[in-house]
Amino acid sequence: MSTPNVETHAFKTEAQQLLDLMIHSLYSNKEIFLRELISNASDALDKLRFEALTDTTLVDDESPLKIRISADADKRTVTIEDNGIGMSREEALSNLGTIARSGTKEFAKRMADAKRGEGEESDPESLIGQFGVGFYSSFMVAHEVTVLTRRAGEDTATLWHSTGDGTFSISDASRDVTGTTITLKLRDADPDNGLPDFTQNFALKRVIKKYSDFVQYPIELREERVERERDEDGDIVEGGAETTLVEWNTVNSMKAIWARNQKDVTEAEYTEFYKHISHDWEPPFETITLKAEGAFEYKALLFVPTRAPFDLFYRDQKYGLQLYVNRVLIMEDCQDLIPDWMRFMKGVIDSPDLSLNVSREILQQDRHVKAIRKRIVKKTLDALAKVQKDDADRYATFWNTFGKVLKEGSTDRDFLDKLTPLLMFQTSNPDHEITSLDGYIERMKEGQEAIYFITGDSVATVSKSPHLEAFQAKDYEVLYLTDPIDEILVGHVTQYQDKDLKSVGKGDVELGSEEERKAAEEEREKKTAEVKDLFEALQGALDAHVKEVRLSSRLTSSAVCLVGEEQDMSPQLERMFKAANTTGMEAPSQKRILEINPSHAVLGKLQVMFSDNKEDPKIADYAKLLHGQALLAEGSPLPDPVAFGGLVADLMVQG
Repeated sequence: MSTPNVETHAFKTEAQQLLDLMIHSLYSNKEIFLRELISNASDALDKLRFEALTDTTLVDDESPLKIRISADADKRTVTIEDNGIGMSREEALSNLGTIARSGTKEFAKRMADAKRGEGEESDPESLIGQFGVGFYSSFMVAHEVTVLTRRAGEDTATLWHSTGDGTFSISDASRDVTGTTITLKLRDADPDNGLPDFTQNFALKRVIKKYSDFVQYPIELREERVERERDEDGDIVEGGAETTLVEWNTVNSMKAIWARNQKDVTEAEYTEFYKHISHDWEPPFETITLKAEGAFEYKALLFVPTRAPFDLFYRDQKYGLQLYVNRVLIMEDCQDLIPDWMRFMKGVIDSPDLSLNVSREILQQDRHVKAIRKRIVKKTLDALAKVQKDDADRYATFWNTFGKVLKEGSTDRDFLDKLTPLLMFQTSNPDHEITSLDGYIERMKEGQEAIYFITGDSVATVSKSPHLEAFQAKDYEVLYLTDPIDEILVGHVTQYQDKDLKSVGKGDVELGSEEERKAAEEEREKKTAEVKDLFEALQGALDAHVKEVRLSSRLTSSAVCLVGEEQDMSPQLERMFKAANTTGMEAPSQKRILEINPSHAVLGKLQVMFSDNKEDPKIADYAKLLHGQALLAEGSPLPDPVAFGGLVADLMVQG
């Protein structure tokens, strides 16, 4: 018998450090090793199919392509076997030995060169295969690894063996068929530190279903079943013989539904798949498919849920799409593929062309990722726009569930034009509970030049606001913006279809025809001259709180209100900033404008009082009462509630 051609190779000094890096730092969890080895096996089967296109002798029709996994609890081994392309001795030495030949310093140097675009490899990710990173993840769970491989078209097999202790050996061997068998001698199980007992089939099944369920080749798991001797009636014979039967059961579904033609998939199948990946019990609100071909390929299957998850607004919520590369799960929650304002979306992306980092757990920020993200957003917004157009009631149901999240997209300038028509708002129009901006514009009155809105804490509060009085008198519709995000939204959506969005609580109000506005302005100027000295006195009493006291063009029945300049923060936004202040320092307050209704009886009484005695101390008290009344009407806190209560009590006594 001839002696096998055995060679022993020593790792360089730094190689053990590199293995330690692989084992302890590169991967976030140890179960990834099985995903990596199954991926390698699937690639080997793909390569065999490709080469068989020109050499049909490489494939045995009686031996279908498959991956087999078996565990031995007594020996503490796990074996992963495929009948794919296999490796020659030179390929085994190269593919499994590059990491040994290069070492940590060379690896680091070439990665650095690649990132700078220097050297032979300008793409850092192209080094992954050369350095055998996926294969070396085996050492996270095993202290000894053996590889038996035979290249398709060759008669001799190769045996590679290493304990990761500084050397590996390579020798000639024999294997009945082409392909590769990897045997891992497992470390002791340590569940507390993330190392399950992988000699147990349930642990292997869980990982296979999680990461490799959609691999296109069957993954068969070896399982043993004991049969006991039975009599003619089928009853077990006491003390009878026992027979152990070995079965190879396919674990993965191989049903990558996104890879099938959309016409061949039923709605029930899409619903079943959605429930599988989302753990939801309701069918999806909408199903969206995507397919890109050419230089960069990917497929996507996206779902808009029917109901919101409980953690939709949690700060630490995990969201994202499932990312597959060649049907192998790489990331469960890939946030790079969708913006946070679409975090309710579920689905999968599968692409063979995405760039991953060396551990295949993190996406590189490249143009492909941005291209996929852009198309996902566009396709989703188009689908929602179609629902909005075809079934307004159904879209309203979606909006009531996810509208607050979608509004967050108003800060995303890349998609604002497509998003804005989808925005819905509560409205003062009694015939419409909510409306889009397009619907609002269709109902605008003749001569109306702007889209009017009011912000506040609730519909109950804003619907009774004094700021609405002039608009109600003209039958102008006003949008009620009561979500906290609305304060941010109106800072970005300032115009739509050439119509400005204008707050009824800011700036001047000019309603009606040009003649009506001119007449109202002349009357206001005349009245302003009459009350000039009185308003200076009121301003003096309120100088710490308001920047100006003036006559109002928006009040018709209320006595007073507070308004801001066009660029001022609303009182709601100011309160939000103060509530978010964690520095302990008092947040600055902005002064606003106190407007008084020129036709209200209160102003007439003040004029009489002021003409009788310009130094009357009650003038200042009434100024504070008016200011407090305006604050209460808009839902803002009083600067001094006790003092205000005292003034009200005094007024009641005098009355």
